[in-house]
Parts: sequence; structure tokens; C-alpha cells
Amino acid sequence: MAPLANILGTPIAASSNSWLITPNVGLTVWTLVVFAICLFILSRLVFPRIRQALDDRRKLITDSMDAAQRTREEAEKILVEYRERLKEAREQAEEIVQRARQQAEAQAREAHAEAEARREHLLEQTKRDIEAETRRSIDQIRREVADLTVMATEKVTRRVLTEEDQQRLVQDALSELDFETLSSGAR
Repeated sequence: MAPLANILGTPIAASSNSWLITPNVGLTVWTLVVFAICLFILSRLVFPRIRQALDDRRKLITDSMDAAQRTREEAEKILVEYRERLKEAREQAEEIVQRARQQAEAQAREAHAEAEARREHLLEQTKRDIEAETRRSIDQIRREVADLTVMATEKVTRRVLTEEDQQRLVQDALSELDFETLSSGAR
């Protein structure tokens, strides 16, 4: 302990118990000088580097926050754009489906109309064919009736009739037959 007391410049007897409490002006001055030198060295060499590191860290954090904000805004824009495109795609799909339905309905109507027209055409053709066949049948019946009348008259009268007599008999026989009932019955 003695060397410590000598270094501090205090008597050993007086400072044995209270050398930390009693102020020593010399020690205080040297402590302040050493503190000022350390503070000067720290302020010239260490504090600027610490301040620079803190500034760099602050700038990095600020830049990261700005980048995150920009990324978030871009993501929101992309999300809005995606939703708009999705909406447009749905509208286009609905439009395509609607057009397909309309085309299918139009084709169905057209096919129905075409089938109806074809049916009408076939019906008209059939009517014409029936009428033509009826006329042919009536003409054939007339010829047969005329032939039968001539034959019957020849047998009854036992003579050959002249052309004029045949025509008159045929006309009489035909006038007695009601061909209108035959043609309406065939229809």
C-alpha cells in the first residue's frame, strides 16, 4: 500500500482509509487531462467512424424501408392490374359463351326453318304428284269407260259404230259419271 500512497502523493497515515474520498487536486487535474486527451482522440478517430457506421446503418434502414414501401406499392399495382385483367378475362369468356349460345340458337332456328321449308316443299311435291296421278288415273278410267261403252254398244247393237257415234256415246257416258267425286275421294 505504501507505494500506492506515494504515487498518489498522500501521506500513508491520513489516507489509509479515505484516500478514495478525499479530493486530491493533482490527481484530479491529471485525470481531467487524460480524460480530455482520450476524449480528443476518440472524437477525432473513433466517434466519426461510429457516427459514420450509425449514419450508414440509418441510411440502409431508411433505404430498406423505402424499397419495401416501393415494393409494396408495386405489388398493390400488380394486384389491381391482375384483378382488372381477371375481370376482363371473365367478361370476355362470358361474351364468348353468349356469342356461342346465340350462334347455336341461330343455327337451331335456321335448321328448323330449313327443315320446315323442306317439309313444305316435299308436301307440295307430294300433293302435285298425287294430283298428277289422280288426273292420269281419271284419264285412264275415261279411256277404259269409253272403250267399254263402245264395246258394249257394239255388242248391243251388233254393228260397228262410226267415229261420230262413238264420240257421242263416249260423251254421254262420261257426262253420266261424276269424276269430281272420284278426284276428291282420291285426295
